[in-house]
Amino acid sequence: MGYNQENFRKIREEYSRKYLEVQEAASKRREEIHAILPEVKEIDSQLSDMGLRIMQAALQSEDYQAALAEIEEQSHALEQRRAEVLTRNGFSADYTAPRYECAACGDTGYIDYKMCDCMRKKLILAGYESSGIGTLMQSQSFENFSLDYYKADRMTYLLMQSNLERAKEYAGSFHPAKSENLAMFGGTGLGKTHLSTAIAREVIEGGWDVVYVSCVDMFADYEAQRFGNSTGTPTGADLSRYTECDLLIIDDLGTELTNQFTTSCLYGLLNTRLNRHLPVILSTNLETDEFRKRYWDRITSRVLGNFTIMPFKGTDIRRQKLSK
Repeated sequence: MGYNQENFRKIREEYSRKYLEVQEAASKRREEIHAILPEVKEIDSQLSDMGLRIMQAALQSEDYQAALAEIEEQSHALEQRRAEVLTRNGFSADYTAPRYECAACGDTGYIDYKMCDCMRKKLILAGYESSGIGTLMQSQSFENFSLDYYKADRMTYLLMQSNLERAKEYAGSFHPAKSENLAMFGGTGLGKTHLSTAIAREVIEGGWDVVYVSCVDMFADYEAQRFGNSTGTPTGADLSRYTECDLLIIDDLGTELTNQFTTSCLYGLLNTRLNRHLPVILSTNLETDEFRKRYWDRITSRVLGNFTIMPFKGTDIRRQKLSK
């Protein structure tokens, strides 16, 4: 699927609009100069004829290369004269030239049919926002995930070191058709959200569409579509983003009010993505035994059978920070 398609559409429209605005502004400056400096207008008229002269030379000249060299020399002389007239009258030599935000691609978003870095950066930033964790991504990354909080116990430290390496490898080699599903189990404040956010950040930077959502917000969307708002009017919540994105990350599973409706929605969602071979990352404060008791066997069998389990151990990092 690649970049979020709605983001891609909006940014392509932004580039098209920006390109036209730059061209229109340059045209107005050109008209301004033509009204003030007729000599520049005459030079521009001569320069505009150069394309036709090149075509004629190709069709009629016995020595095309020599004719082309002569035309290029004349064109260069005209451009120099144009610049001199402009600067002599207090304008910059490039006063009428388009003023692109990105000189590399000329605000088209592409260079030789390849996406320009400027457009890629915009898509990444948009991906942060549409993923649902734009703010978290600014503060949580692999670089600032500290293993110091797990040093009190050697086995815990080695476990969390392994989790960190697995998460890095997962993010670095992500592909929706090949990447596995992950289930992060463990108590609050042990780094599950931090690592899943770091994964999301790197996967988005790789050009993939990520949706990161708390289970409470996700089930609220399902309820809004099924039952509507307080007046009973369906809100039209877009649930396709959960089934179609390249990577779905569901945070804090188990904090929702579990009932037949939410359990049915979760089963349907997991089943759909598993059938489409689209990866899911789950994080939950429940232990595996608690997870089995809380959800249908059909859900637990899919999670425990089709997800790589990542247990998180240690002492609540928030408490450790407060105690310092």
